[in-house]
Amino acid sequence: MIVVTGAAGFIGSYLCSFLNKKGKEDLLLVDDFSFEQKNKNLEEKKYLQKMERNEFLNWFEQNATSIDFVFHIGARTDTTEFNKQIFDELNVEYTKSIWNTCTKNDIPLVYASSAATYGLGELGYVDSHEVVEQLKPLNPYGDSKNEFDKWALKQKEQPPFWCGLKFFNVYGPNEYHKGRMASVIFHAFNQIEEKGSMKLFQSHHPDYKDGEQKRDFIYVKDLANVCYWMMENQPESGLYNLGSGKARTFLDLAKSTFSAMNKEENISFIPTPEDIRDKYQYFTEADMSKLKNAGYTEEFTSLEDGVKDYVQNYLSEGKYF
Repeated sequence: MIVVTGAAGFIGSYLCSFLNKKGKEDLLLVDDFSFEQKNKNLEEKKYLQKMERNEFLNWFEQNATSIDFVFHIGARTDTTEFNKQIFDELNVEYTKSIWNTCTKNDIPLVYASSAATYGLGELGYVDSHEVVEQLKPLNPYGDSKNEFDKWALKQKEQPPFWCGLKFFNVYGPNEYHKGRMASVIFHAFNQIEEKGSMKLFQSHHPDYKDGEQKRDFIYVKDLANVCYWMMENQPESGLYNLGSGKARTFLDLAKSTFSAMNKEENISFIPTPEDIRDKYQYFTEADMSKLKNAGYTEEFTSLEDGVKDYVQNYLSEGKYF
């Protein structure tokens, strides 16, 4: 069986569907299934079993021999939550427990790290193990992801293969439930649909014009493809960036969304909320050379093509993947 944690969430549910399309139906789905809106992500998925998050760790210890691979995608991901204890419990301790059971039973593990570990990018966006101890994330979420990465790199006993994927700005189907934490494309679509216009944050940085703040946006389809490739190929263990490798502006994103909706551009700017202004990243771009050097050869979807697919085939019809 293949375990997918966070299976009812955005990336986890997409990965389940992706695995189904590859003929993998022997899935054990783990999550907190009490959120009705999230559970819509799992309709029509094929799997063997669902299990509540708080029951899984004990079950896994007792039944590890039935598991072939673990995708640990589940995490508390709210970057505006500042209760450190929540992150310690779900993102650090829970992941350590999964790691330890995988190690004892020789089960390969892919887990979700995050580009939030890079903070303001003072040390760049290179997935080198040498910089992990020096990184300064901007919020408890980023801290929790970096704390686990640091812990993993110090472990003498490890799973036979492990990989922490540092997700950059992921967008795509199955994020209807995420509210404020959904991708900018999701919010752009809804704003344009409702008002015919789109508001972007102003720049409060002298080096960037309004709307020219840059992010590395990655389409969830590409992310799932890399996860699957990691399971099938198991290159050298370690941390790997997972972005498109190309920073794009928020203006590019807004224009792509208007274009995909066949609507005339109408973009204005509002001040960035003060509670996030000091912790706002103006530029992120994944250095993708490590993944390429490991043998991954697939091209990443351009922002224009990804937005077009997402808007026209999913958002405009309220569809799931």
